[in-house]
Amino acid sequence: MPFLYPTTPSASLAGKTLIVPIVSTANVAQLAADLLIASLGLQQVAILDPSYCIPVVGGREDGLEGITTPLELFGKPESRVVIIQQRSPVLVSRKQEFVDALLNFAQTSQFSAVLFLSGMDLSNRSDAQMITPTYQIRLPKSKADLKGTHLQSLEDLPIPVYRSQGGPEGDDSIPFIPGGGLTRRILSSISQEWAIPTASLLQFVLEGDNAADAGMLAAVIVRVLELTVPGDQLRAPSSWKAGLFGSPHDQSLYG
Repeated sequence: MPFLYPTTPSASLAGKTLIVPIVSTANVAQLAADLLIASLGLQQVAILDPSYCIPVVGGREDGLEGITTPLELFGKPESRVVIIQQRSPVLVSRKQEFVDALLNFAQTSQFSAVLFLSGMDLSNRSDAQMITPTYQIRLPKSKADLKGTHLQSLEDLPIPVYRSQGGPEGDDSIPFIPGGGLTRRILSSISQEWAIPTASLLQFVLEGDNAADAGMLAAVIVRVLELTVPGDQLRAPSSWKAGLFGSPHDQSLYG
């Protein structure tokens, strides 16, 4: 069964940077992807095989025809990024199948770089990790070099490299990522022959109203990838206005 089902006739992916939000703590990665999709004016260009995920459907943004599905790809011809949006978790019995299919999709589509996004459980933060909520992981075992790619700025920006508590400085293995969902499994499944520049941005968060956390992560992504956002202002999708974290209480309840 194909992994990619294009919904537009000219969905060329070669040479673009793929952004992949992973279902993880507070869904901050999906929320950041929402902000980027809305702010960059990206449109659905493909549906990805939803059979790996818990079934879910919903209405589309701005009253567009059709339904949303668990896995969709957003982009536009003039944009150098495409973004996966994942709306439900991967089925427990199909985790590795999904990881293998996702990585194969990245390779066969000839992306120039891949950036994974993930939330981390703030309650597992160490004292040394209090300097910033945002960290990065670069793949030390991969043959791919970030220099000359859209991820090059990760080597220059003051975003610390993430290490699990007590992890040795020279350890090349992917560290434990508390609340990171499939992040560690995906990064650990990338072989030494992998030739696509790849990294991950991780953000410590607590469950709750995470709109501000998502804005912070999205702003970091814009800086890392040197994206141009119209008006230099991130824009929330219209669906966020319909009670993203619950509708406001009727104030008459309080007298």
